[in-house]
Amino acid sequence: METLPKEQLLNSLEHLVDGHLQQAIRHFQNMTAHDLLQPASNGGWSIAQCLDHLNSYGHYYLPKIQQGIAKNVHLPPKDTFKSSWLGAYFIKMMDPETGKKKYKAFKGHIPAPDLDAYAVVAEFIQQQENLLIFLKEARSADLNSIRIPISIARFITLKLGDVFQFIIAHDERHIRQAMRNMAEKTSARF
Repeated sequence: METLPKEQLLNSLEHLVDGHLQQAIRHFQNMTAHDLLQPASNGGWSIAQCLDHLNSYGHYYLPKIQQGIAKNVHLPPKDTFKSSWLGAYFIKMMDPETGKKKYKAFKGHIPAPDLDAYAVVAEFIQQQENLLIFLKEARSADLNSIRIPISIARFITLKLGDVFQFIIAHDERHIRQAMRNMAEKTSARF
């Protein structure tokens, strides 16, 4: 596991989150509720379900991130970040480029089939905006010493830098799934 300059890591994560935010605004926000709720042709989740799944992780992690940053403002920030072996494993597993295996959603993170599609998209946009704020606030925090309990086993904690990378990789994975679903709908019309 390599040591990364903190600024470089946070800049790349902000770039990804900004891309997710722009995709949601440009594409999902302007779709019909019918298209947002229509399951993928392979029986997979609808676009709204993909976003609702991500929102469920945001419900857990965003307050924990905010609390972690707020509690640890007195710690001197380090200019570098090094993933833990467990954090690196989870990130690699979730990253769509390195983690090709499909996973079943954990209980509590399985989206309902009947959703208020517009509310789900609006919440996703809000969560991405909050994530950008937390990434900016993290510039004055120590990404190595702030520990966040993971949602599936709260007795296990990861470094804040690992949590940021994990949830953003998870977001990327499901944004790509939603975009494939959207592309199917577009190609079916032409």
